Amino acid sequence: MADPIRVFWQPGCSSCLKAKEFLTEHGIAFDSVNVLADANGFDDLQALGAKSVPVVSRGTEFVFAQNLGDVAAFVGVERNSTTLQLSELISRLGRVLVVAQSHARQMPNRTLATQLPGRDRTYLDLAYHIFVIAEGFLEAAKGGELTFEFFERRPPSHLQDGVSVSEFGQVTRDAVSTWWADSGQGRNMPESLRTYYGTQSLSDLLERSAWHAAQHTRQLERVLEDAGVVLSDTLTAEDVAGLPLPDHVYDDEVPLATEAR
Repeated sequence: MADPIRVFWQPGCSSCLKAKEFLTEHGIAFDSVNVLADANGFDDLQALGAKSVPVVSRGTEFVFAQNLGDVAAFVGVERNSTTLQLSELISRLGRVLVVAQSHARQMPNRTLATQLPGRDRTYLDLAYHIFVIAEGFLEAAKGGELTFEFFERRPPSHLQDGVSVSEFGQVTRDAVSTWWADSGQGRNMPESLRTYYGTQSLSDLLERSAWHAAQHTRQLERVLEDAGVVLSDTLTAEDVAGLPLPDHVYDDEVPLATEAR
């Protein structure tokens, strides 16, 4: 009997949810391993030689699942997709950051420390994380390396409310715009960028950064609406058109917590 496909994931992880949806869409059965809830999950992950999620494995072989093209090749299916032009991806990312700034400004102080479902991450952490995604892309685009530790960052002491995180978001947006101009709109760039899940093309990493940030912005929208906040701006279908977002906002394997009013 062939070894089963396993997916190692954690709640709130955009790429984890997308990988599971991708396998389901292609009729591929898999064992779901939530490394934060399964007593042996993280040990099994490390035994493979991996330290971060999402990972799709079969026996002792595995692939990091941030790039669905790699997942498709690993499980032997076709992935039919078209990546937007760099200019469109920059436009999508910019719009996502604008909306995320708006959400951050509207975060009530009573929600800042509220934990997200199944995850040691607060609403404030989530808002900050959206802008760190863009920072991580810039780190790689400027010749550095996007490490997993980048995405584990928490807001520093001077960013402890929604308004200050929104202001940090503006700094990040400005940095993206400056990079875009200085790089000749992406033309003066190396063909490959370094990340913790392998070498990626500029377009692939920019695409993932745009939809990764968009997915977390959708999550922030959801939890703020559940907290009774009437949002002044939201992402539209046009804003995310062409981005390979997951179908769901949150993983249906994790029940959404009820906001304590």
